[in-house]
Amino acid sequence: MKVILYSTPFCGWCARAKEFFKEHKIKFKNVDVSTSAKKVQEMTKLSGQNAVPVIKVDGEIIIGYDESALRKALHLPAKFSFF
Repeated sequence: MKVILYSTPFCGWCARAKEFFKEHKIKFKNVDVSTSAKKVQEMTKLSGQNAVPVIKVDGEIIIGYDESALRKALHLPAKFSFF
């Protein structure tokens, strides 16, 4: 499974995505879009968005930190809460 995270170092939701991947032992490539206009263009072309995080899981694009979409794309069990 190939996971790419388009992020910036000062994005809280990007940090949460990184924590999620580490917590679930998911290997991912981090692309820091704050370092290159070319990386921003790549991310924008994939997602149609100019905001981070953008996450690519085996070709599926997830915009923003959406834990349920990540769990589904990564074939992880759903997280249930009664509150």
